[in-house]
Amino acid sequence: MNYALKASALALTLSLATAASPAWADFWSDAGAKFKGVTLHGVTESTPPSNYIRNVLAPEFEKKTGIKVDIETTSWDQMYDKAIKDMEAKTGIYDMVYIEQDIIYSYLARNFLVDITKTLKDQPDLKAPTYDDANFTSFANYFKDASGDLFGVPMEAFLKTYLYRKDLFDDPKIKEAFKKETGKDLKPATTHAEYTEIADFFTKYGKDNGMELWGTTAQAHTGHPASWYEFFESIVPTFGVYNWGIDAKNNYAATVEHGGAMNSDKAKAALKYWLHLRDIAPPESTQSTWTETATTFAAGRVAQGLIYGENAAWIASDPAQSKVVGQVGFALPPLEPGVLDDAKAGKGYIGYYDGGAFGVPVTSKNKEASLLFLEFIGQNEVQPDWAIAAPRITNTATFDDPKVKEMDVKLGGFYTMLKDEGKLFAGAPPYPFHAQVREATAPIFYDILTGKIGPDEGLDQMAAKAEEELTSLGYRK
Repeated sequence: MNYALKASALALTLSLATAASPAWADFWSDAGAKFKGVTLHGVTESTPPSNYIRNVLAPEFEKKTGIKVDIETTSWDQMYDKAIKDMEAKTGIYDMVYIEQDIIYSYLARNFLVDITKTLKDQPDLKAPTYDDANFTSFANYFKDASGDLFGVPMEAFLKTYLYRKDLFDDPKIKEAFKKETGKDLKPATTHAEYTEIADFFTKYGKDNGMELWGTTAQAHTGHPASWYEFFESIVPTFGVYNWGIDAKNNYAATVEHGGAMNSDKAKAALKYWLHLRDIAPPESTQSTWTETATTFAAGRVAQGLIYGENAAWIASDPAQSKVVGQVGFALPPLEPGVLDDAKAGKGYIGYYDGGAFGVPVTSKNKEASLLFLEFIGQNEVQPDWAIAAPRITNTATFDDPKVKEMDVKLGGFYTMLKDEGKLFAGAPPYPFHAQVREATAPIFYDILTGKIGPDEGLDQMAAKAEEELTSLGYRK
């Protein structure tokens, strides 16, 4: 090839590269062009990760695409109520809804959600070059159907872990007092007996020394599902009762009589253990949900507790909200013998792997624009600052980001625990009847909490009620 031809070929190559480059770099403005003037409406729970979407990611997306995003953050129960009523009535108020991990199976059974995998495959022009669902952690599997299609882009994922006050556990005076009273060294509990002993000690220590200090948190609200979830998702698994004690492979049995475990000896022991903790916890515990247990811990009112990870990082690092910054330690929940082995073998789990995703209702009037926003929040590029602002990680690459690693050190290995120990925890069981069984059994559970019925009799009634509901729904034959 002569020089002139070489120069011509080179010029053509550079021209093509230049022409191609803006399309790649400016995907969002190109894709959003036909949706300019559109406003997307989303509803979610008011949590740190959701607030980050509303305050940071939504404005960034609007700048890049011209698509405005209005994120409504509200209480957990209002979020569910608004989203479900909108989808049931097919009113199309919301273009995006928060899907908590435990409700996804109900939504899939009712065909509420857009199939993200299929839509992006059928409409490749919507597929952002920086979005790939292979980037998500295994938590994304909870938002897939039986064929592996994704119906929600994960936006938060965290463990419910054991938090303890390092300043109290390391205090020489307190350590000496604990040793004198129990004959043991003070350290984070690994068993329920140890946890109870520590909780009893600190509640008594606080009282004896005129301190606003108790031995444990308790998410024990007498009329809110948070207490039901605390027991079935965080307490009974540590005693070896999994999937709420319902055996899906055995005709969805819940009672011991029929092969279930909801009213088993292990479940009854777990309930009595937890009720005792409730009795020695701060007085606000009987009205505490997942939010109040976090504020109780952050206020320095307890020595230890089980706290949802969405709150753990700000408790440990934000002096504007927490009085115990730099004083928080993280550990696995206390367990009965054999439970950890079950988890490692894939036969059980040691606690709740919580989180949620954003999905697009099939009733949305702006499905394509909504999918662009879901892709935007699912990119690797937006994750590190999000993970620092709110303690959630949904993309595997986030663990290796230098800023996240630095924050992990400040938090005493919180993110490392999520990465290394997350496999020991599990989300809610894949029950499409999740809400129905919870609602059917919760009134009995509240009667146990208020003392109207004893724990053993109450669990017997709950197990029977669960089977009755499952029969009426057609699951038990």
